Amino acid sequence: MSTADTSAPDAETHAPQTRDTGAPQARDGRSDGRMPGLVPVTETLRTVERHTWDPAREAVAVPARDSGTDAADGPRRARWAFWRLLGSELGLTFRRPRNLVMLAVLASVPAVLGLALRAFGGDDRDGMGGFIQSVAGNSLMLTFVAFSFLVLLLMPVAVSVVAGDSVAGEAGGGTLRYLLAAPAGRTRLLAVKYLNAVVFAYAVTAVVALSALVTGLILFPAGPVTLLSGTTISMGEGLLRILIAVGYVGAGMAALAAVALALSTFTEVSIGAVAATLVLVVVCQVLRAFPELSAVTPYLLPTRFTNFDAVLRSPMDLSALRDGLLAFGAYIVLFCSIAWARFSGKDITS
Repeated sequence: MSTADTSAPDAETHAPQTRDTGAPQARDGRSDGRMPGLVPVTETLRTVERHTWDPAREAVAVPARDSGTDAADGPRRARWAFWRLLGSELGLTFRRPRNLVMLAVLASVPAVLGLALRAFGGDDRDGMGGFIQSVAGNSLMLTFVAFSFLVLLLMPVAVSVVAGDSVAGEAGGGTLRYLLAAPAGRTRLLAVKYLNAVVFAYAVTAVVALSALVTGLILFPAGPVTLLSGTTISMGEGLLRILIAVGYVGAGMAALAAVALALSTFTEVSIGAVAATLVLVVVCQVLRAFPELSAVTPYLLPTRFTNFDAVLRSPMDLSALRDGLLAFGAYIVLFCSIAWARFSGKDITS
């Protein structure tokens, strides 16, 4: 190795280089032929090395923080991020015109039903005098009648649309990949999607009950409520039983939302998940019509939807409510597990 070669690095190390706006000059003063403004490769590498992260230097430059504070801030930030994501999801759900229209339609059905019963309340030609009188006699009964009409079809449609669109809609719209790019995690995102569907399910149930209650109080007299068992209870106790019925029906819709969510993870077309959920509901109701399948009927989800009428008996049929809630819980655990198993290992391509 020559003397010039051994001394060049040392000279470069101790003598800072100066550059002008013209073409780079060689050590002998002649131009090296490179284009003006280009930086030598060795200088670029040296610049990169100069900014390479050094843990020891970083530890000196940045004051060490309390490890206990970091351990406490981590879960707090994670919870805050979870609730922010849930709030954003709920905002999107309840601002979407399609969902607002469905809520408006469900709210109008009890009102139309109450007006029809009010208009034909004195006509007994169809043999419905006892049914009409049970509603016309006390305004609170319209809530239970509205649940009987809506819980088997229209309310499942609304819940299935939101829950079936939760994952498949994001995949079909091309936004699911960007959601997963954020440090939210698939499990957390799936939990947010399901909780959003559950909140909407209870909103559907509350809208139906509130519309029926207001319509009943306007069109029919308020007062003591006569139950199916013939016992009369006070209006306050009747309102409490309506609240219990709302909680029970909402749990049934939450179980249906778990089914729709699981189906939503298997497709990128939201209408497919919604249609599949509604087909399952209809098929279950058809199977209930066959006496030969009575052994299977208790395990079908729609069978438990109408158990809310247990609150209209005296004493209240708590065993029917308990069995229904256990069935709803089993469906939620089963289908949420299926959704998690599918979604956690799913290859997101859109």
